[in-house]
Amino acid sequence: MKIGILSDSHLKSDYTKEVIDFLKEINCEYLVHAGDLCIEKNLELLEESGLKYVAVFGNNDRNLLQMSSKYNIKQEPYYFKIKETTFKLMHLPYHLAPDSEVVIFGHTHIFESDYKNNTLYLNPGEVCAREKPLIECLQLEINENEYIISRYFKNINENLFKKEEIIYEK
Repeated sequence: MKIGILSDSHLKSDYTKEVIDFLKEINCEYLVHAGDLCIEKNLELLEESGLKYVAVFGNNDRNLLQMSSKYNIKQEPYYFKIKETTFKLMHLPYHLAPDSEVVIFGHTHIFESDYKNNTLYLNPGEVCAREKPLIECLQLEINENEYIISRYFKNINENLFKKEEIIYEK
C-alpha cells in the first residue's frame, strides 16, 4: 500500500498540482493532506486527482470550513483507517500521543520521520516552498513488516524530484 502525504500548500496551487501529479506517477493509491490548503483550488486538485484522499483543516483554513461537506476535509485530530492500518491526521503537532499506528502532522514546514513505541510519526515538510526553496512530499509504503518512507523534494527551479529513503521495521 502506497500513500502520498503532503502539507502546507498555502496559496501555491501550481506546486500542489505538481506534487499530486508526481505522487500519482509513483503509484500512490491514496493522498493525505495535513492542512493549510488555504484556497479551494487545492481541495479541487485533491478531488480531481481521482485518488481516495483525506485532508484536515490547518490554522490558515478558516475560509474553507464551510466546504467540509463538498470535500473530504476534516477537523483535527482526525482518526481513520486504510486497510488494517490506523492513522491520526492533524495540522498542528499538538496531539502527538501514540494512539494510532501512524501519526501525520504538518504546520512546522519541516520534514520529520520518527518511529518509536510502535508509532510512526511523519511530517512531509512543505509544498509551498515558503520556508526554503524546496517543494516537498512523502510516499509512505506500508508492508507487512516494514514502513518505507520516501521523501521527495526539489528546488523550485529544478524539474526533477530527488529522493531520500528511510526504512523502519515494525
